[in-house]
Amino acid sequence: MPVAGPGASRFPSAPLLFFDTLWLQVTGTLCNLRCAHCFISCAPDNHSHEMMSLPDVRRHVADAVRLGAREYYFTGGEPFLHRDLPAMIEETLRVGPVSVLTNGLFLDTGICAALRRLADGSDYSLDIRVSVDGWGPEDNDPIRGAGTFRRALDGVLRLHAVGINPVITVTEAAAGVETREGRLRFLARLEEMGLDRPRLKILPLWRIGAEACRTAGYAPNELLSDDRVTQEGLEKLQCASGRMVTSRGVYVCPLLIDAPTARMGSTLEETLRPFALSHGACVTCYVSGVTCRT
Repeated sequence: MPVAGPGASRFPSAPLLFFDTLWLQVTGTLCNLRCAHCFISCAPDNHSHEMMSLPDVRRHVADAVRLGAREYYFTGGEPFLHRDLPAMIEETLRVGPVSVLTNGLFLDTGICAALRRLADGSDYSLDIRVSVDGWGPEDNDPIRGAGTFRRALDGVLRLHAVGINPVITVTEAAAGVETREGRLRFLARLEEMGLDRPRLKILPLWRIGAEACRTAGYAPNELLSDDRVTQEGLEKLQCASGRMVTSRGVYVCPLLIDAPTARMGSTLEETLRPFALSHGACVTCYVSGVTCRT
């Protein structure tokens, strides 16, 4: 079976063992922030991928249901920029659990109450993931913008007030956050704020997009080869069980929507094949064992 990617025969390929996860880039690369480490350089003026329409989301979700999907993720850009996001969430919650990835700045009282109603109206779970960086404004704001740490955490507290316990996602942009001590420090900070059962997810930095400009991109020799991987490791990758849809088609994963070779087709059915791990970001995923999923 053919694999995608430049020089595919030179690289190991991730098998698609089964399809259970659909990612939807509902606001494309449009975001209210311009984070210095964003792997797809989302920004208020980035129209590389446009907003998806509600009918498009319905179509892809229906296709995913037929293929056996069991969970759905809404991301961007910033998903809460989309006026149809509540309808997207409500309709998708009829067929499976939904997670929304957000920077938290739009989580006002009204939106949090609406999310509570959506969660209460479904037999499936609704998870909200709020992204910050570091333990406070001194770490976060140079990455995400002035005042964003406080505003994001205010949104977290509003979610907590309506009985939604969000997942806080933190990248390794702040030195030490990935260590055991760093995790404990962050959890303690959240508990001090009033979150009695804090949930924390640490993500690595993928050196693509804006992050490649902030630090450095992948060197030509930082690529996976057959002698660096095991079949067990390949089967644990997110791309072995999921796909990402945007306004421009179906891609192998959320990380590579700016890589032309990562576009696998126009419909999910066209993308049910292995993918050559020929990108630098694949190294970070494989070595760290990370998944974008909760």
